[in-house]
Amino acid sequence: MNNKKGLLALSPLFVFILFYLTLSLWAGDFYKVPITVSFMVASIYAIAIMGGNTLHQRIYIYSRGAGADQLLLMLWIYVLAGAFAASAKAMGSIDATVGLTLTALPPTLLLPGLFVAACFISLSIGTSVGTVVALVPIAVGIAENTHADIPLLTAAIVGGAFFGDNLSIISDTTVVATQTQGCKMNDKFKVNSRIVVPAALLILVIYAVIGQKMQAPAEIPELDWVKVIPYITVLVTALCGMNVMAVLTIGITLCGIIGMAEGIYDLFGWLDAMGKGIVGMGELVIIAMMAGGLLELIREKGGIDYLIKKLTAHVQSKRGAELSIASLVSLVNICTANNTVAILTVGEISRKISERFGVDKRKAASILDTFSCAVQGLIPYGVQMLLAAGLAGVNPMEILPHLYYPMAIGLAALFCILFRYPKKYS
Repeated sequence: MNNKKGLLALSPLFVFILFYLTLSLWAGDFYKVPITVSFMVASIYAIAIMGGNTLHQRIYIYSRGAGADQLLLMLWIYVLAGAFAASAKAMGSIDATVGLTLTALPPTLLLPGLFVAACFISLSIGTSVGTVVALVPIAVGIAENTHADIPLLTAAIVGGAFFGDNLSIISDTTVVATQTQGCKMNDKFKVNSRIVVPAALLILVIYAVIGQKMQAPAEIPELDWVKVIPYITVLVTALCGMNVMAVLTIGITLCGIIGMAEGIYDLFGWLDAMGKGIVGMGELVIIAMMAGGLLELIREKGGIDYLIKKLTAHVQSKRGAELSIASLVSLVNICTANNTVAILTVGEISRKISERFGVDKRKAASILDTFSCAVQGLIPYGVQMLLAAGLAGVNPMEILPHLYYPMAIGLAALFCILFRYPKKYS
């Protein structure tokens, strides 16, 4: 395929990125332009320029991509994850988990304790946004009572939130990365943990040193062991290799049983919480389907094959292939400010690169997830950073210099590519 045809085939992807990026910069706000609208515009453009087919055939090809088997499996997981997260939040599990983590901490370990709490909660609930919402207000309260630096404590929460966003088997980034690369979630967890856990331990030591002069907080969330059960159960069953849909179903059921037994909500309150959680996943479901349809049109026109050819033109090894995957997902993440969308957008391309050069699909999924989380954790216009800054009452740029964990996992992932680690998967 010549350059002209190749660029035309890829142009829907460029339209999506340019439409979103240009309007966002013009508005001065990356969340004024809905990503769903950007994908819709790019999808209409892709259907319009696809020659050699009738309009009905083009729409059929787009719909085929939007309804692919692997994509639909991903969507059912989104639905269950939304129901679990909302029902768990409604019954107070987040506050209880925070209380469990912080109750016994000595003052000198408050800063590393906040980081550990963010890591544990994000790993349990699979969302960085939920972790930021739950813990940043507590971090701000601790900072005010101990005269600590608010941006530093806020950054510890944001960093820890991306620990679970990257590793949790119910995280949407994990779901997308494993589904697009065709590997099991627990296998990806094993590889991914070898890359980022050493980085997390290093950052924990750094926080322990920095936090030596901190004083005890005036108030800690009330501890209720029963309410922690759903999160612990989800984490344990997931690590045991149980199917993620079964894991989430068990978690939802436990939330309902405990919530009604404790009198927190009745049957209809539980159903309402689950319904709101499912509806809350609607945008991600629509984005996933439109991304699938858009990429199917690009694939049909030969755009993916052209891109792989160009990206791998000078690649002679697995190392080069892994670097190209890392570069691609990082670039798209910077342009979209959404790590899940970035993986969705480049996942199929990455899989083809992996197949061509023999990259282990478990490591490919880990690279996609880790680099997207590293970039997402460092861009000041990402939803997690903006949310944390708003809750803490500081400027996002004040938090940025303290984001040690996202920096560390980006460097760790690059190290693992360059020095072929872990050896077993390289």
